Amino acid sequence: MRRHIDLSHTIHDGLVTFKGLPGPVICDFLSREASRQNYTDGAEFQIGRIDMVSNTGTYIDCPFHRYADGRDLSETDIERFVDLPAVVVRVPFRERIEITPRDFIRVDVRDKAVLVHTGWSEHWSTPAYFNNHPFLSADAAVFLRNAGAMLVGIDSHNIDDTRTKNGRPVHTTLLGAEILIVEHMRGLELLPLEGFLFSAVPPKMKGMGTFPVRAFATLGG
Repeated sequence: MRRHIDLSHTIHDGLVTFKGLPGPVICDFLSREASRQNYTDGAEFQIGRIDMVSNTGTYIDCPFHRYADGRDLSETDIERFVDLPAVVVRVPFRERIEITPRDFIRVDVRDKAVLVHTGWSEHWSTPAYFNNHPFLSADAAVFLRNAGAMLVGIDSHNIDDTRTKNGRPVHTTLLGAEILIVEHMRGLELLPLEGFLFSAVPPKMKGMGTFPVRAFATLGG
């Protein structure tokens, strides 16, 4: 029997996902009370409005996020977002925060979504979430590219090391090879190591390389 496991954080008014970027403003464009004047039978509707940066909540990165001539959300095939065979690699942050090639050496990642479970999501919505978080090394990104990964996700603040102003080598390597990235995941502890499908589908938007997704795993059936 098929079941789905939600791997996304909830987006709410004022949520800060990335330190230094503003949280979303979520409000009514048309409130239920105001809408009542449009109908005679007691019907009412709400039309919401949101103002946010694209790096909000659990989101996916396409090549355009890093490269001006890379594919944006609208140009990326829908098959890249849905029902990807997936594997989980567990590297607990209490042991170390740098994920290296040796963490993937015994895993078949070719044509798969590779989800890195560090446990860091337990710090979500706390000051601790933004600093000294788990990340992939530059060599790990090269390994995953050469091994044929299709997508790489992580339950951390960033797939790159943000302690310095480096050039974000993991984003550079993966997106340069059209390997999609999903950051700020949750719930990876609920997944098996393999034998499931992963989906993370954004809107079909032109001129944007990053956007929130409802990421989820499909198990069974």
